[in-house]
Amino acid sequence: MFTGIIEALGKVQAIEPEGTNIHFTISSALASELKIDQSVAHDGICLTVVSVSDNSYTVTAIQETLNRTRLNDIKVGDNINLERCTKVGARLDGHIVQGHVDQIAACSKIEELNGSWKFFFEYEGENVTVEKGSITINGTSLTVVDSHRNMFSVAIIPYTFDNTTFKSIKVGSRVNLEFDIVGKYVARLLESRTI
Repeated sequence: MFTGIIEALGKVQAIEPEGTNIHFTISSALASELKIDQSVAHDGICLTVVSVSDNSYTVTAIQETLNRTRLNDIKVGDNINLERCTKVGARLDGHIVQGHVDQIAACSKIEELNGSWKFFFEYEGENVTVEKGSITINGTSLTVVDSHRNMFSVAIIPYTFDNTTFKSIKVGSRVNLEFDIVGKYVARLLESRTI
């Protein structure tokens, strides 16, 4: 489990396909603290560490993960949001995040608000957001500002802009979305009652 509070940015050093899998090697200040078999969220995608060196480590993505996320958009040299799994007893500063991306969205508009930014995203499908509810974008726990069918916005403060990959998101950029787990369970329960 994660909280959506980004710990560090990593830089993609290498991308190596092997069959239908892809190995990503990431350089990060966190590398020296990682161990093999540890879960780390990469832009919100929970991936298992398979090898570690001095200042980098490698994770592997399988086809299901590649199909559901924007990992195919990643290039060598790109920055990526990193978060290690939550420690039991630690504060839950963000919200409950599983590291299981639901789908991809595209940035449709960015408004600069004289000290902050408002990012708008559009997506397809039945997932829903609610105003003042939680959403995870590229692993970052955020609060929904505007909520409409297949569209929502979030407000980004300077700290988040400077310390996550939000500074590289442009109109048209694709992002990973994980919708709020509580909302997903409520939607499923309501759906089962109408069947």
